[in-house]
Formats: sequence, structure tokens, C-alpha cells
Amino acid sequence: MGNLKQSLLAGLFSIITIGILTFLTYRTDFGIFLLASFGSSMVLLYGYPESPFAQPKNVFFGHLVTAIVGLLFLNYVPLPIFLTIPFAVGVGVGLMILLNVTHPPAGGNPIIVIIGSVSFDYLLSPVISGSVIIIIFAIIINKFILKKSYPSQK
Repeated sequence: MGNLKQSLLAGLFSIITIGILTFLTYRTDFGIFLLASFGSSMVLLYGYPESPFAQPKNVFFGHLVTAIVGLLFLNYVPLPIFLTIPFAVGVGVGLMILLNVTHPPAGGNPIIVIIGSVSFDYLLSPVISGSVIIIIFAIIINKFILKKSYPSQK
């Protein structure tokens, strides 16, 4: 029964978090708050918050590093897209591991950035602003509602 409860709560809190990001994106003039990889971030933040990959540092910097890598490859590496994307993903994954900020959902950010041909403004919104919002929700829900030790105190 515990797994059923955990899965229902993870689903519910994912709906709430992504719902708020969607509302902010489509019903306000504040900008874009949604990033496709945030959907998979929900799996870690609400399903496995004790994972090192779900910690705020990893969520924030994982998304930021890989988005920056995607933007750098998009704007400064003159290769065909079928080469740019895999190299950007590889460099992004490597940097997350090197910097100890691995967040697996962020591995898809270079693909999103390159296919979407986004500008450097994309770093502020949705990457930074959206990451901060999902981290705040993860802390509120995990620490204060579910009474879990989040962020992990390791």
C-alpha cells in the first residue's frame, strides 16, 4: 500500500507543480516557465527525493549547465545538427558528472535548446526561474507536507 500512496502523491504533486508552471507560462505575461525536461525532474523530486540526483544543487545546476552547453553549441559550433546534438549532450553529461551536479533529466536540455534554436534569454526563463520554482515546491512538499528529510543532509 505504501507504493500506491507514494505513486499517487508523486503524481498529484507533479500535477500541481507543472500546473503552476503551465499557468505562469500561458496565463500571465511573466514569460516561459516550462521546460520539457522538468516533467522527468518530477519523477526524481517526488518519487525519489532521497536520490542524490534529486537534490536542489543537482536540479538547479544540472539544468543550468546543460542548457548553457546547448546554447554554446547552437551558437558557436558550426557543425550539422546531426553532430551538434550528440556532442552537446555528451559534453553536458560529462560536465554534470565532473561538477558533481548530475540530474539525469537535464541531459535532454541540449536537445531542447538546439532543436528549439532558443536565445540566451532561455537561461533566465525557463531554465533558472523554472528550476527555482520546482525546487521550492519540492522543499515545501517533501519537507513540510511529507515530513521527509529534504534536501538530503549528506
